Amino acid sequence: MSTFQLIQGVIIGVVVLASLYVAFRKLLPKTSTRVMAGVSASLNHDGRPGVLRTLGKKLQPASASGSCGDGCGSCNSCGPAPTAKNDAQPLTFKSRQ
Repeated sequence: MSTFQLIQGVIIGVVVLASLYVAFRKLLPKTSTRVMAGVSASLNHDGRPGVLRTLGKKLQPASASGSCGDGCGSCNSCGPAPTAKNDAQPLTFKSRQ
């Protein structure tokens, strides 16, 4: 195996892992939040080196701490929930003749 093939394999592996990470976060947001919270909690223990504790704090997911009635959306952005406009218009049928 040449050096070029080794570097090519590493680059392709990194691209595939990055795309899997993005797809996991996009398609399974609740599960990814739970996984990231678990990894963060396991890294952020007393007695761990400072580098691992810092990494654990950075991996800790930001979650909404409010209830369903405070205007927080399902995307955890805590912005105002979009209001659905009810611009109902009656149907009118016209004959072709």
